[in-house]
Amino acid sequence: MAPRLGFEGQCPVPLDDTIACTGTIFTPEEVLSHNTPEDCWLIIHGKVYDVTSWVPHHPGGSLIYVNAGKDSTQLFDSYHPLHVGKLLERYCIGSLKLGENPYADVGSVRYKNSGGEDFYLTLKSRVENYFRMMKVNPRVHLHMFMKSILLLAIYMMSYLFTFYWGGSFVLSILSTVLLGFMVAEIGICIQHDANHGAYSNSKAVGYLMSTSLDLVGASSFMWRQQHVVGHHSFTNVDGYDPDIRVSDPDLRRVTKDQPRRKYHYFQHWYLALLYGLLAFKSIFMDDFVALKSRSIGPIKLPKMTSLESCIFWGGKLFYALYMLVLPHCFGCHSGFQLLAGWTLAFMFQVAHVVEKADFPVLEKKDGISKVSEGWAELQVRTTNNFSTDSLFWLHVSGGLNFQIEHHLFPGLCHLYYPNIQPIVKETCKEFNVPYNSFPTFWSALRAHFDYLKIIGRTEFKLRLDG
Repeated sequence: MAPRLGFEGQCPVPLDDTIACTGTIFTPEEVLSHNTPEDCWLIIHGKVYDVTSWVPHHPGGSLIYVNAGKDSTQLFDSYHPLHVGKLLERYCIGSLKLGENPYADVGSVRYKNSGGEDFYLTLKSRVENYFRMMKVNPRVHLHMFMKSILLLAIYMMSYLFTFYWGGSFVLSILSTVLLGFMVAEIGICIQHDANHGAYSNSKAVGYLMSTSLDLVGASSFMWRQQHVVGHHSFTNVDGYDPDIRVSDPDLRRVTKDQPRRKYHYFQHWYLALLYGLLAFKSIFMDDFVALKSRSIGPIKLPKMTSLESCIFWGGKLFYALYMLVLPHCFGCHSGFQLLAGWTLAFMFQVAHVVEKADFPVLEKKDGISKVSEGWAELQVRTTNNFSTDSLFWLHVSGGLNFQIEHHLFPGLCHLYYPNIQPIVKETCKEFNVPYNSFPTFWSALRAHFDYLKIIGRTEFKLRLDG
């Protein structure tokens, strides 16, 4: 039986040997038209692959078509062990046409030594050997199932006490705070792992747990497009990473190349308050704006499958019913949304929007966007850890205190990040890649707002005379 597309061993069906790589040349437009689960082509390292026959058997489930029809190079490299590259060749049907800008319509950036980055090849080999020696599946951890049950149970109980069983004002307030925190925890811990394919060997279980984000009001479909496709492929790359996208004007400025307005002088003050609206804004505005525009910043959205469409609209209706309509009959404690927003924003922002994090500068030549570093090296340079010696923060942050390890290996359950950290740090040291980590969460949070202050005032003098 042939090796499986994953760390842990064998594949459920033999790979298709009938498709050989040909000399056929495809334009980006031709590839883009094959962007559904039933007709799934991928661009990886400039080659075109028809993986349609593998879609039903893919161990990572729907992740195989999350970026169908477009450049999936970084997604493929970061989610698969080294040997899968050779197996993939069986699905190669040609190459991408070289022209003025062969990547213009596939939303991509060309990284240095893509597919041959010595730092990443060495690191992946060492991490794969570690899990092979430990004889464990890095995507699955028993404690993650226990943790999920506990978080969902607390979420349900805090919801009932907040809106129905409060009894006293004090108890109602305490349950409201807990409810907001649990919304964030489901987003940080359960859905984050599940939507990265790092939850279960069972595709059905993994997909079910990915919809825990829909349970708390946001869309798992939109999140996969923004976070998995956009943010992880183009971390901190202005114009490509939707997590730092801005329109003009925008309330936030995070790089010196983004438009600057007078009010950015005070952004480190007002964003501390506005971050609390993050969850509410995502649920009731961002998802619908993206649906209407068919994009999330620079990321063009594929057509939803029937299941994804049912989950999106069903999730919105169910959330409105149990979180808005029914509670209206018994009282209103909307403050939990603020706590959820603050928790989510703070946990994610301290990793990338700080002075220690790099913001890669694009070089455009012949219409092609390039960066001078390798993708994996940039994942380390654009990311910061915090409190990596704390079991408390590992669980509360859902492994976001190990953001460097997460960005290098997004398909690993977050409970394994402490295991591979020594390997990552040693390899970074060996290849002279800076590895940054804050000693505490609070020092990381302070660094975030210090950076907002600096970038909001860079090359800008406030006029007091009006």
